[in-house]
Amino acid sequence: MKNEGRKKKKKKTSTYLPTTKGSKSTWSWIHLPHLRVSDQSLNPVMEATTLSSPSRSLLSKPASSHFLSHSTHPKSVSFSKSWEKRVNLLSVKVMAISQNGTEPIVPVDDSINPRVKSVKPSKTMAITDHATALVQAGVPVIRLAAGEPDFDTPAVIAEAGISAIREGQTRYTPNTGTMELRKAICHKLKEENGLDYASDQIMVSNGAKQCILQAVLAVCSPGDEVLIPAPFWVSYPEMARLAEAEPVILPTDISDNFLLKPELLASKINEKSRLLILCSPSNPTGSVYPKELLEQIADIVRKHPRLLVLSDEIYEHIIYSPAKHTSFASLPGMYDRTLTVNGFSKAFAMTGWRLGYLACPKHFLSACAKIQSQNTSGASSISQKAGLAALNLGYAGGEAVATMVKAFRERRDFLVKSFRELPGVKIAEPQGAFYLFIDFSSHYGSEVEGFGIIKDSESLCRFFLDKAQVALVPGDAFGDDRCIRISYAASLTTLEAAMNKIKEAMALLKPPVIV
Repeated sequence: MKNEGRKKKKKKTSTYLPTTKGSKSTWSWIHLPHLRVSDQSLNPVMEATTLSSPSRSLLSKPASSHFLSHSTHPKSVSFSKSWEKRVNLLSVKVMAISQNGTEPIVPVDDSINPRVKSVKPSKTMAITDHATALVQAGVPVIRLAAGEPDFDTPAVIAEAGISAIREGQTRYTPNTGTMELRKAICHKLKEENGLDYASDQIMVSNGAKQCILQAVLAVCSPGDEVLIPAPFWVSYPEMARLAEAEPVILPTDISDNFLLKPELLASKINEKSRLLILCSPSNPTGSVYPKELLEQIADIVRKHPRLLVLSDEIYEHIIYSPAKHTSFASLPGMYDRTLTVNGFSKAFAMTGWRLGYLACPKHFLSACAKIQSQNTSGASSISQKAGLAALNLGYAGGEAVATMVKAFRERRDFLVKSFRELPGVKIAEPQGAFYLFIDFSSHYGSEVEGFGIIKDSESLCRFFLDKAQVALVPGDAFGDDRCIRISYAASLTTLEAAMNKIKEAMALLKPPVIV
């Protein structure tokens, strides 16, 4: 009866916990005088607002003054607190158990920053990792998911990196990159792209991906909108979410070669629109924006002073005649509002070297450099020496890059011809990069014995991995579930084997039932 009375009196300040009497444990309402709570949440905003944290609040007062509130489960207690106005209530579930029958233990707060929780993991990386694991387990999977050239880094570039190590050039570099590399990038941009930048308008980073993320973080504020044509590279929307901006997807169609229609862009721009992301040549479609279309887009952008453009030109040199590359910043009136991203990974087969760069007006560059200085600091000194050697190969990478582009074109031609022979498959011939983005949606609803129904791009890719042992990427990862992406950054022999397996697997499909 005493405990019952206490239960009613202390309903909001006590908890139901196991206590020990002899060798038996019983449940009773007890006061917890020695709670220790460890807050390991990841949000830096949370760390800055420690007094708002339930766990910090517990520690900020004498331990004897604290009680836990009863919850629906006798062992658990829930706290909720708004970390900031823009974040929903964060629930921290504390489990209290008996240690040696006397002292309760409170586990670590394993909550995750809601901003990070909103970010989706990369499907291309997940599928690549899964395919790699299958290969390591002895399954002969043909991996056509990752966007990585199968060529070795050109020897002269590799030797420059080796020499840098041997000569002791292995120390930190300036945050934005070595002066010699930044000057070489300025020369490249002027000669090849018609862009005039000074060295303090260039920042070298650990890959073009880092450049893009830092640019998005630097110019976008919470509530801003980032305009992204679809199909898109998988990371664009997630980078917008990390900046607490809203990705606004602008769909395109295979009949238009997946190119953005200016009238659609114009209809989506409003006072919240902050950034338009363009990628040409495109990942995942291989589409190349002709200059005339870019000029139409520029005419629309020019009407909106707040709207900036991020031009991702990482596939610039992997382009097939008669297509030509145009840098968006070179168009009239676009220089002051364009952030141009490029790098060495694709054209020079330097994916593992992790080297990219950003070129833009100085005030934007300074903001991005501030982020990098508190993040990774400068890129690898060794990679920067290799990058300098790459730029010294000549216009557009010289013969080394031309040889790789010729091979990519042969592979593209083979796959385009092969897939056009398959019934119900739509394909737009890519003009650049090394991807095919193929519409298989006419086969959705087909059934496969021993597998089930092909419902969407993800189940289709699982089917090809299961029945053909070919790893591809579902189109829903790129914003278009009708399609799948195939990387032809693999040898022609490998692609021929993959194509044979895909054709054999397609023969297993039973036509969809039309109701």
